[in-house]
Amino acid sequence: MAKPQSTDDYHRYCPGEEQVKISNAVCRGRRRAHFPKCNGCQFNDDEQVARVAPTATPVKAPREVAEAARVVNGQVVEAKRSDARIGAMFRVSDITAATPDPLSDEAAWRIGHATAQFLRAKLRGYDRADPDANSVFIGRDTRPDSLNIERALVEGIRATGTDVIMLGLIDTAQLYFAVEKTRACGGVMVSAGHQPIGENGFRICGANALPIGIETGLGSIRDIAVRVPKHVTGANSRRLERDLSESYTDFVRTPLAAKTRLPRPLRVVVDASNGVAGKWFPILFRGIRNLRVTKLNFETVGEFAHEPNPLRSRCLQELRQSVREESADFGICFDAAAERCLFIDDKGRTVRPEFIIALLARHMLNTRPGASIVFDHRASTVTEEEIVQSGGAAIRERIGAAYLKRAMSENDAIFGGDLSGRLYFRENANCESALLAFAHVVDLLMSDDHSLSDLVKPLQRYSVSGELCYRCDNTERVLGNLEAALPKARIERFDGVTFRFPDWWFNIRPNAAEGMLRLNVEARNRKNIDEKLIVLEPFLGDRL
Repeated sequence: MAKPQSTDDYHRYCPGEEQVKISNAVCRGRRRAHFPKCNGCQFNDDEQVARVAPTATPVKAPREVAEAARVVNGQVVEAKRSDARIGAMFRVSDITAATPDPLSDEAAWRIGHATAQFLRAKLRGYDRADPDANSVFIGRDTRPDSLNIERALVEGIRATGTDVIMLGLIDTAQLYFAVEKTRACGGVMVSAGHQPIGENGFRICGANALPIGIETGLGSIRDIAVRVPKHVTGANSRRLERDLSESYTDFVRTPLAAKTRLPRPLRVVVDASNGVAGKWFPILFRGIRNLRVTKLNFETVGEFAHEPNPLRSRCLQELRQSVREESADFGICFDAAAERCLFIDDKGRTVRPEFIIALLARHMLNTRPGASIVFDHRASTVTEEEIVQSGGAAIRERIGAAYLKRAMSENDAIFGGDLSGRLYFRENANCESALLAFAHVVDLLMSDDHSLSDLVKPLQRYSVSGELCYRCDNTERVLGNLEAALPKARIERFDGVTFRFPDWWFNIRPNAAEGMLRLNVEARNRKNIDEKLIVLEPFLGDRL
């Protein structure tokens, strides 16, 4: 009698279940039962044999054989290129690419199929048989190609037998809200956020709205999507629709002390950038007395008056002018999915993201002293100073939504923010929400007699260079030369290298893939910044 395979020899696993090793026998049994994940799996011996098995074919002339070989080889090469393009779409925190190539309908199908496989593989025990747990929420933004991409994504998800719950045109935070409040195994938002029109992508979260980044599952989803082509699985599932407007409105209004009437009149100018805020801002803040809103670019028909990127100065010109003309208390500009936002003060001036982080952190710490705040490590020193002076724990984190969310979870932080205009809230499963940020800023101004410009003024005690880019082919040599030239610097190796001095600091982040490095400098005033750049730039190369 043959001996059973030793568990020490178990090295196979199903796509998305790398942590669960299986025997050859189990693998073979699943293939014979037509397990959905077998098609395209690297351990599928049947497919590998079929690819190399000889078949009886009529003898062909050498020219015919050569032509056939060219066709087959061409198809293989093209398939490999397609797989590589799909893999290249995956970034640290999301999936983003140009449409329709490489983000085609087939790519969306493969990503949907892979996402459902990964999310369902995380289910344990009785959850595997729970219809609610075997479902995925889907939302989309207003980009003209989002609907078609959503259709292909949903087709791929349903091909695994996973139910889909369609939320329609929503902000990304509403997807997180839906997943956290239900037993769903995850959610997918079709959006490229602030990226230009012509690009699209996906934001993915798991059960309880846990973020899926490259280190927490996005890498596994990428590997499955690259390996498994579009195919007929024989599986199907339900396609449901859900409207969360009532419960979501109550949630977004939570920061407001008075949810239906502000203590005094407040005039705001809102630029929805023709994104989802154009639909949801009127729904979420309808009927609040004393809140007077001037609307800009609220149409959601897939046409954009300007790039949906609040970080671009040219996208804020109309908003700045309107704030001044209306004598508004402040203005806000959203991106296409209401993930990011940027504020304009009552003077029509841009408020730097780290100042909003500092102000909201200080405001929240009034009622929750000792709490942790997580923020972008590039932020001004003033951010950390304000948090510490308000009795909070200031935690710097590397750039990337996935990293900030993880740091918030690990430190039980109540709030976080980055310099890309994303503000993260514990009540929103540590996820970003520009609409929730608006409510918090309104509550801040209602609890203080000062204008936004007056609140910001004391924070402007340092000057920053902004992020500068330089062409560089050898960042290690550059960093080595800087360390030798600046021996008195306190060096921190965290998301690049930071050189700290008593009255100034700078951070360098290499980008080897693009042959460049990014520089951020902070000093007491603009004159000091210019002086420091004169010292640093000879080491850095040509500015881009």
